[in-house]
Amino acid sequence: MRVIVDSNRIISALIKEGVSRKILSSKNIEFFTVDYVMNEISKYKTAILEKSGMSAEEVGTLFSLIMENINIIPEEDVKFKMKEALVIMKNIDTKDAPYIAAALAIPNDGIWSHDRH
Repeated sequence: MRVIVDSNRIISALIKEGVSRKILSSKNIEFFTVDYVMNEISKYKTAILEKSGMSAEEVGTLFSLIMENINIIPEEDVKFKMKEALVIMKNIDTKDAPYIAAALAIPNDGIWSHDRH
């Protein structure tokens, strides 16, 4: 199975040991995300540290371990699908367009996100 992972699932895995962390450690699923996710993780670093109760070093180590199982799709492989993704997401949430573009750019079985849309 090939799955596009939204940043909210990675952030969830960093904050607590739960279902997201367990799923992301599965070797039976091929995970992909966009390199935009690195900006998202950095943007929420303070919140991740506070909510996880871990040190910056511990979060960094955990992030590295999680990312070993997630393939990053280079921006140049996704950007040619961004226009189409923005049209799809224009009345929903354009911030999620990179994940839609990724799903349009590579063969996959779906997007894993906990967004209602």
